[in-house]
Amino acid sequence: MNIARPLTTAIALLLLASFAAAQPKTRQAESYPQHPDALLKEGVPVGTITKGVFNASQIYPGTVRDYWVYVPKQYDGSKPAALMVFQDGGGYARREGGYRIPNIFDNLIAAGEMPVTIAVFINPGVVPAPNDNAQSRFNRSYEYDSVDDSYANFLIDEMLPFVEKEHNVQLTDDPNLRAICGSSSGGICAYNVAWQRPDHFRRVFTTVGTYVGLRGGHELATLVRKTEPKPLRIYLQDGSNDLNIYAGDWWMANQTLLRALQWAGYEVEHTWGEGFHSSKHGTAIMPDVMRWLWKDFDTQPVSTHLDRSNSEANKFLVDGEGWELVSEGHKWAEGLAVTDDGTLYFTDVPASELYKVTPDGEVSLIVSDTGKTNGISLGPDGRLYGAASGARQIRAWDLKTLEMEVIAEGTTSNDIVVRHDGTIYYTDPPAGKIWSLDAKTRERKAVDNFKDCNGIGLSADQTQLFVGHFPGRFINAFQIADDGSLKYKQPYFHLEIPAADPRGLLDGMCVSQDGWLISTTAMGVQICDQPGRSHLILPMPPGSRRPSYATFGGPDRKTLYVANVDKIYRRKTQLVGADNWKQPVKPPKPRL
Repeated sequence: MNIARPLTTAIALLLLASFAAAQPKTRQAESYPQHPDALLKEGVPVGTITKGVFNASQIYPGTVRDYWVYVPKQYDGSKPAALMVFQDGGGYARREGGYRIPNIFDNLIAAGEMPVTIAVFINPGVVPAPNDNAQSRFNRSYEYDSVDDSYANFLIDEMLPFVEKEHNVQLTDDPNLRAICGSSSGGICAYNVAWQRPDHFRRVFTTVGTYVGLRGGHELATLVRKTEPKPLRIYLQDGSNDLNIYAGDWWMANQTLLRALQWAGYEVEHTWGEGFHSSKHGTAIMPDVMRWLWKDFDTQPVSTHLDRSNSEANKFLVDGEGWELVSEGHKWAEGLAVTDDGTLYFTDVPASELYKVTPDGEVSLIVSDTGKTNGISLGPDGRLYGAASGARQIRAWDLKTLEMEVIAEGTTSNDIVVRHDGTIYYTDPPAGKIWSLDAKTRERKAVDNFKDCNGIGLSADQTQLFVGHFPGRFINAFQIADDGSLKYKQPYFHLEIPAADPRGLLDGMCVSQDGWLISTTAMGVQICDQPGRSHLILPMPPGSRRPSYATFGGPDRKTLYVANVDKIYRRKTQLVGADNWKQPVKPPKPRL
């Protein structure tokens, strides 16, 4: 790592390296010289530290926690300050002992090496015991080790607004000027906050991070490789004598995460040593890590770097083209279908509405009573077919006249797809069945018993039917027989699912002409290869709800449209969608 530092710092670190090489590998012998920038310096403006108690969380009900707020002398309230949050805050907030963050911030802010930054030091919550004969509930692992957005939401929606109000300070909402730090379980917590909400935090420092199998942390390195890269700058510290216990090997896990971040092109640095599971090494390098973490804060925002990334995002996405809002304000947007000229049609299920979006973006309501149609699909006759679940019908609309015809009566339904030969397949979750339906003869038959079936789609060559198991992690594949029946069922596509709430929520799907399956899931939009493996996860815009339907559109079929409960989004891709109502397309043989 190339960090500019005073000569005294360089000498100190040289002595540190010599000492580390000579020291015996015992916990008692692990020690490092005090970094000069962690000490109070004469003439440097000194910030204030205020302690408080927070006990009003709704996300972690019943918890009580101490916290501290550091406000630099240079903060005058004329504009919002940069922010850095520290987990296990009591160990960071002291000027004597511990990490000495107030001293470091005083020095670096005065030197212009980091912005005017307010630090918030937060201890994990405790639910006090109800009486003297009971034990309190200690929330540290639950809050810190869980790989979900709960703690991020706690900070964003509860803790930080409380600090602003209680201490009369303004904290920036610019994610480029927000950092977060922690050690051990506090380290994975810091990383996870930024991972979940890069729209709020983009600079991360973790020491002896707990990226192991306590509450799903062991999956993070894989998710780094599979998820569209995020704009984060990350510094990792660990030692070769860190913990190696029932949950995993800390030392190996930190290295695995580093390699994943490097592979995916993140702004990442690290310092490895021979230390144990302690704060000693992290404390020694803290000032220089802060310099690296905040470098160019006023000239170069933290960003993604697809040009140096090996991520599959380079194969599927268009650099610089993110999610674009198409429509919003819906109760539950679902079915999507796009005609040859690029006109998009979608449903709002509880509102029983069908909408049209022209190629130039004009949104209009065209049917106001769809029978609560959920999934929709174009057919080879040019009509739009819909799973009218509320009316217990399968319907078809002429898109020129909007004349509606009932194709089937007395059937519940959810999602629907129509082959080029006119055969309709649809899922029926209440009955636990998959149905085939001939649009001409109206003959309907159950082709599989499938509890919790939901999203449905066809392979590009239309010889296979894909059906998602909504609460699980597998999309099942069937081969379609000559008579339209299904055979050779397998739980074939393996999707990634959340660690903290292992429900896949596998919903609407579509395919590309070269065989890639695109599925909406709890994790985001996942892209799978023909052998059934998830290659890339596209998170939806931060703070939005889960995706529920996907289709390709645009005249070139390279635009991916996604329904996201109350909104419709789109983004440009390098994939070319396969239209199920047209002639089949044979995809190339995949890599096995």
